[in-house]
Amino acid sequence: MSAATYTKPLPKIDERTKPHWEGNAVHELRVQRCDDCGTTRFPASRWCAHCLSEKTSWQKVSGKGKVWSWCVFHRAYFKGFESDVPYAVALVELDEGPKMYSNLVGIPRDQIKIGMRVRAVFDKVTDDVTLVKFEEDK
Repeated sequence: MSAATYTKPLPKIDERTKPHWEGNAVHELRVQRCDDCGTTRFPASRWCAHCLSEKTSWQKVSGKGKVWSWCVFHRAYFKGFESDVPYAVALVELDEGPKMYSNLVGIPRDQIKIGMRVRAVFDKVTDDVTLVKFEEDK
């Protein structure tokens, strides 16, 4: 699918975030890691929030974690989401530490629980963008 026919918002991919998106394309979840203190982080940033170092590399992580928080959207803020309403958005805490917002797939809303184990799945939405989503890790 091309970006012209995909109706939901697409991320801005730049030099700082490109390694994450390249990982998604090959079904690897990658996050930044501080080369000085070892702290992992997402989203990508210039400085480490822990030690302020600018030395970073990208680390492949397990893609496993737990639902830290979640909510249900009952309104479509973008036209592309109209057919999805209501839909759940979760804040997932990865086993390696960083938290990331994403969609949960294959989990009925009445079965979503704080602390439930989830794992990353990858959704190629355009030729250039593969999104990370999460399903229950049974």
